[in-house]
Amino acid sequence: MGGVPADLTSPDTSPAASSPGAAAAALRRAVNAIWAPTPAAMRRIALAGVLSTAVIIVTGAAVRLSKSGLGCPDWPQCTRSSLVAAHTRGDPMFHTWIEFGNRMVTVVVTVVAVAVLIAAWRFRPQGRRRADLVWLAVAQPAGVVAQIVVGGIVVLTNLNPAMVSLHFVVSIAVVAAAVALHVKCTEGTAPARPLIRADLRLLVYGVVAVAAVMLAAGTVVTGTGPLAGAGAVPRYHLPLTGVTQFHSDIGWLMGGLVLPLVAGLRLTRVPVRVMRLGWLLLGLLAVQGAVGYTQYFTGLPAGLVWVHVSGSLLIWIVALRLMFAVRDRGPLSQPPSHPAGKAGVSAARAEPEPAPAG
Repeated sequence: MGGVPADLTSPDTSPAASSPGAAAAALRRAVNAIWAPTPAAMRRIALAGVLSTAVIIVTGAAVRLSKSGLGCPDWPQCTRSSLVAAHTRGDPMFHTWIEFGNRMVTVVVTVVAVAVLIAAWRFRPQGRRRADLVWLAVAQPAGVVAQIVVGGIVVLTNLNPAMVSLHFVVSIAVVAAAVALHVKCTEGTAPARPLIRADLRLLVYGVVAVAAVMLAAGTVVTGTGPLAGAGAVPRYHLPLTGVTQFHSDIGWLMGGLVLPLVAGLRLTRVPVRVMRLGWLLLGLLAVQGAVGYTQYFTGLPAGLVWVHVSGSLLIWIVALRLMFAVRDRGPLSQPPSHPAGKAGVSAARAEPEPAPAG
């Protein structure tokens, strides 16, 4: 009596009815997003590239810090007799699964890198291809190939510390290209307009350069200490205390650059995004320093060292984002032209504010 009848047109949400169709629809949307990317889709795909390259770094760090670097002692197979994880004499099986799992992550990263390249090639902002985006996208599958080759050399040379360091440095370079692509696919190609003073820009560039040196120095510390990938592998013939102190000094140098940078940004009129990235970078550095000293004085526990490596990756990404945020290259798509009578008014409204005096 007066009740509302059931909606007979509502879709069937049972698993049997929705799973195959939903999976097919999701696959079609993914293919369309890659083959004919909109600006929003291109941003998401580029972000996937950043995340996948970051994931392979932290999983690779887990391999090394868990002493699983020789869990798969052969390459390209896991062992001489098996392509997949198999027991090897003298090494626990969980080491093999950790190393083999990292190799499987590389497969996912490769798929994402190829998708990024296809999307960048097909992306047509303003009706034309952007060569700068394509080259940055090329760096991702090229970097994966380089990582696979260097990774094979690492295994075949029994975790030579120099090759392990090179393996990490290549990964960091690929992350930089992925971050650059994610930023540039949201902006135009106009000449860069500075958003902060010239002296503060120099500080930003200095921070990025020191961050790169600090990452490289960190690989030397790890390759010198007890967590070099396995128990009986070659190490750098350097004093652990000395290389650790050198790495710490670089961290203090970076902090000495970031502190005046953040103060300068705070005292001048800068975009909110730039200020937030500055504060975030300063906070990450403080946490990273606390973790670094804690791990050193507690005997380098592997879990804490992994947190330290992950923190260094976050610092690298934020420093790069800050470097790109201090300039403006205009919108990705130009606004439509206006009638002659309104051109002057529209241009006046769109005129950007001049940069602060350098």
